[in-house]
Amino acid sequence: MMFTIDAHLDLSMNALEWNRDLRLPVAQINQRENGLTDKPDRAKATVALPELRKGNIGLVVATQIARYVAPGNPLPGWHSQQQAWAQTQGQLAWYNAMEEEGEMVQIADLDALEQHVRLWMGNTAADKKPVGYILSLEGADSIVGLQHLEKAYQYGLRAVGPAHYGPGVYAQGTDAAGFMGVKGHALLKEMERLNIILDATHLCDDSFWEALEHFNGPVWASHNNVRALVHHNRQYSDDQLKALIERGAVIGGALDAWMMVPGWVRGQSEPRAMNCNLEVVVDHLDHICQLAGNADHIGMGSDLDGAFGKEQCPYDLETIADLQKLPALFKKRGYADADIEKIMHGNWLRFLRNAWHHPGK
Repeated sequence: MMFTIDAHLDLSMNALEWNRDLRLPVAQINQRENGLTDKPDRAKATVALPELRKGNIGLVVATQIARYVAPGNPLPGWHSQQQAWAQTQGQLAWYNAMEEEGEMVQIADLDALEQHVRLWMGNTAADKKPVGYILSLEGADSIVGLQHLEKAYQYGLRAVGPAHYGPGVYAQGTDAAGFMGVKGHALLKEMERLNIILDATHLCDDSFWEALEHFNGPVWASHNNVRALVHHNRQYSDDQLKALIERGAVIGGALDAWMMVPGWVRGQSEPRAMNCNLEVVVDHLDHICQLAGNADHIGMGSDLDGAFGKEQCPYDLETIADLQKLPALFKKRGYADADIEKIMHGNWLRFLRNAWHHPGK
């Protein structure tokens, strides 16, 4: 099995808001959720730490996430930035608890990265290896002030997506419109000083172009599909993808069905009826390769269990361990073994080695 990196998983959200003990196998998590109806993906989970190990997914980019919602904003979220900050601190405490158990290990610099990759590519049994995680913040609303960004950097935060869904404090996200403004520019400047990666995912078009113009540090798009195949502002246009490629970005293919196939209706569409399988994410990623002229700018950023489960996943995926089906699908398309290695882990590793080679401070 090929060593695999997944650049976007909402692990702490699942642990705390969905109340899932991710140390348990997915089957046990789902069994305990039988009969629950508070969320549409109950008993349909695909991600847990044993399944990551089973799929040889030894390194993930794992999120903190907490949205601030102003009066009149119908999205779920917190009524102050301070509450959002506190939520992210609870999520951090969960990651720390997993480290204390030996289940996970934080990867925050080049030495830790190289040591961890050697461990996972060595002969140690998978069930004896901690899953490495790089801490990322999905939506920057919880950064009360720039001093909080410095605090977060000190505890290991290494990537930030300025926006999530809707209007944000620092940028405008999916289904919103507009620019980042003065506060957003200040955030980008401080991220650049700290050498924090800019995650372009979820930025609306205006904020996307503004962010690229004002930020000179490393940029990736952790979980983004292709607008040419699914026409929605959540996906990126060919011009946006080309701009990311020019910046040396890696773009992670996402496995949320509505981002994969056109015409998906949440709560009604079913993966098999919509022909949503793993071949479809290969279509998206291959499109990016055709724009780039190579396979150097794609990877996986599955977003599995990001507030959806089996009901909104490729039908040929039972758990996240099935990412191991992807190498054969790329091979069938004519991708060389060396390029498949890049897709499964090599591109993310190259990106991180470049980004972390020169400390930001």
